[in-house]
Amino acid sequence: MLELILGNSNKKFSGVSSTMLQVLPYQQEAMKLAVLGAHHLPDSAPCIGILEAAKRTKAPLSSGGYCVFHARRNDEMIQALILKKLLGAKIRIVFTSTAQRHHSKFTKWLIGQMDGIITTSKYAGAYLDRPADITIPHGVDEQIYTPAADKQAAWSALGLPGKFGIGIFGRVRHQKGLDLLVDAAIPLFKDNPDPTIVVVGETTAKHQSYLDSQIHKMAEAGLADRIIVLGKQPFSEIPKLMRSMSIVAALSRNEGYGLTAPEAMASGTAVLASEAGAWREVVRDRTDGFVVPCGDTTATRMALKSLLTMTEHERNALGQAGRNRILDHYTVEQEAAALCSYYRQLSKSS
Repeated sequence: MLELILGNSNKKFSGVSSTMLQVLPYQQEAMKLAVLGAHHLPDSAPCIGILEAAKRTKAPLSSGGYCVFHARRNDEMIQALILKKLLGAKIRIVFTSTAQRHHSKFTKWLIGQMDGIITTSKYAGAYLDRPADITIPHGVDEQIYTPAADKQAAWSALGLPGKFGIGIFGRVRHQKGLDLLVDAAIPLFKDNPDPTIVVVGETTAKHQSYLDSQIHKMAEAGLADRIIVLGKQPFSEIPKLMRSMSIVAALSRNEGYGLTAPEAMASGTAVLASEAGAWREVVRDRTDGFVVPCGDTTATRMALKSLLTMTEHERNALGQAGRNRILDHYTVEQEAAALCSYYRQLSKSS
């Protein structure tokens, strides 16, 4: 019998897909599981359809508990309810809520049908009408996101202009705050020839004019060569780029959770983060980097100025503190262990 079913309904790869896939190998070692939906799965992950899921959850486990279905999206909650209510599956359903916004009436109804609720931060939990049973933050694979042995050498190996980089990662659009970084940097860069902004992430046609306007602002200020757009990069390149930066800016106006800042911290890089998502919980202001209010250009400029006036040694110390924080509290192994512990608890609940 199955102990765990993981929802995987979205054909388009997303942050939700990424977080599910990160913990999957650790959960496979701990529990007998299957994934409902083949999208983006490694060959080693067992995949089943809904009828097979119903067949394999018709009876309670030999231990007396029930299989747990972990849903992370609305349609996965619906699939789980079909299994339980219509197909007679002996399951407990848990939903993870990361959104820092109020849910629709339908989503609230679905959440009300769940046997358990997980949230990833206290701020996301504050938007739930029904309190979450447990908070389990997303983790980072600290074996993939590792510090550079020599950050200056890592930066030089990229062949980019300037003496060090300020990276901003993620799909390029207004929500991600590239304009905040550019507006903060322009007056500071005029007196400091060393830093270069490095933009890493896809720009769709809808948001190309937004990117163009940021490049134009830098050019108008005589800083055209101080912003480099690398565009969408293979996933395998992201850790190398993060560890090569002296600063990673994560300035989103809103996020569900946001892995950019903790990935940068794990990479030993100082962060300049907004209060979006879980960053105000994960990033310790002036210890791992700086945390600023969302959408606040003045605060962003002041924090960036502080980072730019530091020595490389001082910035590296922030990065090392951030790395230690991730190792202590936010690894993917810790996330997977907490999830499996909660599943077992929920499985045996009446």
